[in-house]
Amino acid sequence: MKRLAIFTFAAAFAFQGLAYAQDDVLKAAAAAVAAGYENGQKEEEAKPSNWIRFIDTNLGFNQTGLFNWAAGGYSTITLSAGLDAQAKYTKDLMTWNNRLQLNYGFLWSQDKVDLIQKSNDRIYLESRWGYKTAPTSKWNYTASFDFRTQFTNSRTNYAKNDEGKWNGDLKSGFLSPAYANIALGMEWVPVQWFNINLAPVTGSLNMCTIPELRKSYGMPEIATGEYGSALFQLGMQVKMNFKVTFNDVLNYETQFVWFTDYLNRPFRNNRINWDNKISWKLAKYFVVGLDTWLIYDPLVKFKDEPKSKVQFKEFLSVNFSYTFGSKTKK
Repeated sequence: MKRLAIFTFAAAFAFQGLAYAQDDVLKAAAAAVAAGYENGQKEEEAKPSNWIRFIDTNLGFNQTGLFNWAAGGYSTITLSAGLDAQAKYTKDLMTWNNRLQLNYGFLWSQDKVDLIQKSNDRIYLESRWGYKTAPTSKWNYTASFDFRTQFTNSRTNYAKNDEGKWNGDLKSGFLSPAYANIALGMEWVPVQWFNINLAPVTGSLNMCTIPELRKSYGMPEIATGEYGSALFQLGMQVKMNFKVTFNDVLNYETQFVWFTDYLNRPFRNNRINWDNKISWKLAKYFVVGLDTWLIYDPLVKFKDEPKSKVQFKEFLSVNFSYTFGSKTKK
């Protein structure tokens, strides 16, 4: 009995010692794992990212209500939404900048209670690859792509037909028109907020998928009264970008694009796009925005008009604005 007690005591003592030893081993292993994780995390945090990615979103709403208003007028509701997504990659002498701008808005008016009219519609995609000629140079070799079109059909001169439905003259639609450009050239970047791209080799593809609009947008005639859906142009493009910020409150951004066609009256047959964007930050999430777009395209003819005209659109709105991502490198 005495031997059994001694054996039981010894076994318990050994088991307790083993438990303590095992606990020390587990603690040491956990500490090693934690130390390795912290070191890996520090190394990962210390390694800077080559990307800057962010998305600016905005939502605007305007409403006018008239009740027994002697001066006349109509109650209206306007809703607009916008997205500006940018992804910029920089490594050594190479840069790759991508930007997608989407805008859409519609208008409801009391005089057309069962009709939603489009007030803003735009798709604009840009992608530019650049490579510096030297580490301290202000010049880059560049290859760029850009694409413009709109989401939905647009009509004017609305009137009700015999069935009581609204109808109007069709002016545009998805891929009607659409413009895609591929440009090879050089870019001069004297300062961070200004650059100009000179692309003496630029291929431009103009498209129009809606047959009744093809003549208005300068598509080539393929038969009597029939026009093709695409027109290829080879020419030169000059694109200028300017962006400045005042006190982190007022922002102004502009882009001017000039294109001339080598194949059809070069330096006289010129297409121009001039975009302007002004934003004034009222509060943390509220911004007043003014956007303008100017277009001159010698191929575009308006109905019953023999000559092309300068096209101009402006859009003023008060928006709720929010940014996803960061505009600086981490």
